Formats: sequence, structure tokens, C-alpha cells
Amino acid sequence: MASHRKPRSRIPAPLTGHGRRTAVGFTTAALASVTLLSQTANAAPGDPKPAAPSIEKVKEKVDTLYHQAESATQRYNAAKERADQQRGKVDKLLDSVAERTEKLNEARRTLGAYAAAQYRDGGMARSAATLLFSNDPQDVFDQSHLIDRLTGRQKQAVDDFQKQQASAAKERGKASESLASLTASQKQLKTQKKTVQDKLTEARRLLANLTAKEKARLAAIEKKKAEEARRKAAALAEKQRQEAARKKQEQQNGDSGSGSTTPSAPANSSKAAQAIAFAKSQLGKPYVWGATGPSSFDCSGLTQAAWKTAGISLPRTTWDQVKAGTRVSTSELQPGDLVFFYDDISHVGLYIGDGMMIHAPKPGDVVKKAPITEMPIYGSVRPA
Repeated sequence: MASHRKPRSRIPAPLTGHGRRTAVGFTTAALASVTLLSQTANAAPGDPKPAAPSIEKVKEKVDTLYHQAESATQRYNAAKERADQQRGKVDKLLDSVAERTEKLNEARRTLGAYAAAQYRDGGMARSAATLLFSNDPQDVFDQSHLIDRLTGRQKQAVDDFQKQQASAAKERGKASESLASLTASQKQLKTQKKTVQDKLTEARRLLANLTAKEKARLAAIEKKKAEEARRKAAALAEKQRQEAARKKQEQQNGDSGSGSTTPSAPANSSKAAQAIAFAKSQLGKPYVWGATGPSSFDCSGLTQAAWKTAGISLPRTTWDQVKAGTRVSTSELQPGDLVFFYDDISHVGLYIGDGMMIHAPKPGDVVKKAPITEMPIYGSVRPA
């Protein structure tokens, strides 16, 4: 007899770990597909196709993706730095483990020699052998009858064996912890790398889908934006000159009168000149995310390398570089200062004067001179 029972609905299993991440990515793609399908389904046969996004919207989206990629690049740089440091620590610990193991083996050989001698002499062969081959020599050593029968040299051999055994175990434990930490850092590194690649792939896809006419329109928009940035940079440079002249006059008046002013700390001109000279020699080299030279750079890789030639070590990421020096206002900028951009401090350039900087802009571009006014300024730092 046929069954008329209602079929059970299938309950999906709970998502955990990788499943959740996969589901998030799938959901995002699915929502986009559903939106597109719903628009198509609701459109009447004779209705016109939905209007394509304007070039301005495409540019806004591409700029956002590049910005997000640069933020992810800084996270990648931080994860890579941690992984490199952890790898160095692991290498040192493994060397230490090998050294401790050799000392332990040497102590074991010494103790074995005593055991063999005692066996030949008919002495405390059983006790010494038991101590040598026991998994926990301390338990055997603590037996009072054994302590009473040990000579001074024998006791020293036992003490040394126990010491080296404990040290070797401790170093092995440290190495295991560091290896686990290294594995976690490498996993984070892989995640950040994928994030950067995904953002850049999406940006390239949007640009590749533009028609020749749309690309020309986009180029015109970017040219107009660049011209506006140069006008603002020129105005900023003039304001900086006026501010410098005013402070110089105030200082002179202060020196001749009863009052005095405290100007901002001057830049080390010789070191700044070295950093700028290096940056100029890199003009035209490609931007590559995560790169620190010599054939390509990302933004913080370029500033780090530039100041390194002047004998000053900067941290790897923009988030750390912004802390590596004296904060200065935009009106007080001097050549060699670092200028940081966006609220998330994801980009940096090397100031060269007159409102201009040298920086590594973004994928597909090269190290170039540009106005510091082409992006929102977060703040500036004079490297110590």
C-alpha cells in the first residue's frame, strides 16, 4: 500500500571552521546572483535592459578595491614579518635542542661508563644500570640506599645527566610551541595573501570589462583628478612657505626681544637627502604588493628601503612606521618626512617638497612622483 506520509525536509548540518568561511563566500556570490536574476525576472519582455553603472561608479568601486587590497597588503606584511621572526626563533631553538641533546648523550655516556665499571667490579651494577635506563631517573635517584652507595664522581655524573635531561626536555617544549606559533602565522599569511589577490582580481575584472570609450572616459576623469590634486599641492606648498617665513620671523623677533618661540625639530637634512636620492633612483620600478626591493616595491617597502640607506631602520608596515618618529603637521612638512593616508593608515609616501612625494601607488602602476593632496592625509612623521 502506497504511503501518503509527507516527506521529511532535509536539515543541513551545522557549519564549522572552513565550512563557515566557505558559506560566507558562497552567500555573497549567491546574493549577487539572486539580485541579478530577480531584476531579470521582473522585467517585462519589452522593457529596456537595466542601465550599466556609470564610469564614475566603476572608478569608485575600483578605487575602493585597490584601497582594500592595500589594507590587506599591510596585514600581509605584518603576518610575514611575524612568520619570518618566528621562523628565525624556531631555527635557533632547534639548534639549541640539538646542542642540549648532544650534552645529554655525553652525560648518558659518562653515566654508562660508571655503570659498566661497577658491573665489572661487581659493585652497584644493577642500581647504576637501572638509573641509566629508567624513564624517570629521579625516582631511582631519590632512593636513599642508592645515594649512600654513590661516590662523589658518580653522583656528579648523575646530577649532570639529570640536568641535561631536564634542559633538553625544556628546549624541546619551547621548540614545539614556536613551531605551533609559526604554523599559525603562516596560516594567517596565506589568508591575507588570498584577500589581496581576490581584491586585485575583482578590480582587474571591472577594468577589463570596460569598452574603449569607457576607458577613455575613465582616463579623462583620472586626469582631471590629478590636475586638481596638483593645484591643491601648489597651494599647500605656498602655505608651507608662508608658514616657514612666519615662524622664522617670530624666532628672530623672539631672539631680539623678551619672548621666544620653539620651532618644530628640523629634519636631518643629510639623511633625508640620502633617503630622497634613493627614492628618486627607484622611479619607474613597478609596484608589487609585499615587495621591499630591489626590483619592485609596495608603499611601505619603498619608504623602509629609502630610509635604510640613510642608516635609519623603519618598521615594515605603515601602521608601525607612523609611530617611528616625531609627528609633524602638514604645514611643517620637510623633505624626507613620511606622509600617511586614509583613516586606516594603509598608504605612505616620502615627501620631497613643494607638496609632492615619491610613492609606490598601486598594482599596475610604478614608483612615481605625485601630489600628497591626491589622497586624504592621515598625518605625517619625521623619522628619528
